[in-house]
Amino acid sequence: MQSKLKSKIINPHSQLYMEPNIPLLDCPTDYLIGDASGKIMNEYGRFPCKIKCGVFAYMVRGTAKATLNITQMDFKQNDLLLIEPGTFLLIHEFSEDALVYYILFSSSFLDKYSYSARISTQALHLHTPIVHMTDEVANVLTHTFDLLLEAINCSQQLVDTDKMVHVFNILQLFYTDFARKQNPYPVRPQDRKTEVYQEYQKCVLEHYHEWHHVGDYADAMRLSVPHLCATVKSVCGKTAGDLINDAILTDAKAQLKITNLQVKEIAMSLGFENVAFFNRFFKTHTGTTPKEYRKS
Repeated sequence: MQSKLKSKIINPHSQLYMEPNIPLLDCPTDYLIGDASGKIMNEYGRFPCKIKCGVFAYMVRGTAKATLNITQMDFKQNDLLLIEPGTFLLIHEFSEDALVYYILFSSSFLDKYSYSARISTQALHLHTPIVHMTDEVANVLTHTFDLLLEAINCSQQLVDTDKMVHVFNILQLFYTDFARKQNPYPVRPQDRKTEVYQEYQKCVLEHYHEWHHVGDYADAMRLSVPHLCATVKSVCGKTAGDLINDAILTDAKAQLKITNLQVKEIAMSLGFENVAFFNRFFKTHTGTTPKEYRKS
């Protein structure tokens, strides 16, 4: 079943309207329900974007690779994904046979109707945004999405914002329940190394636009630089500096592609007082200048 709902967004650089199935930044209405093929989803692999809405995405079939903030993740059939507002998303690849059901809740909807359990959901999300379901449960979820798609496209108004508040709350509870079953102690890892890595990851996402050196984070976490670097490397395989650079580059790429800000303004927003240094940093890590990347 293919959703009839589409939204128009404008590319600020080409001034041409596109009609993808999923808005790039925020949901233009309180909610949006739909499905997307792997081919459509691969259209979003051209550049990262920052998600302002809340997203529940269910992988009906196929596989995918994407980076959320600074962590690359693999998705497979029967996975339910929660994307929190403020998340940077970069899609690497969806398989050709992939099919994804999604429900988007706008930032304004979340501000008005956010369920009280969101705090605990965000804690679970910090551990992993993906929960995997058994075939039996996944089958129920598939039928649920099919029913919502049918209701939203019905000539009579069977779904409205008031009803979607209940759907949102149910999805929150559903996700929370399965996340806790898969990870009984998600916020308190059993080993110290994982705990340090999670704390560092969170700290980077909060301060990358002002702190560019590992020492700043080590001081904030009251750890020595060698200990922090060794711990991060052992857990994720990347260096602590790599994660800082990844966060800066992801933000920079998103701003270059989806805003009209000057390169100097983007550089300043990311903590670079000297635009020439930002240009060197960007080219060193991407092989192209910010202006060349924007035009590509």
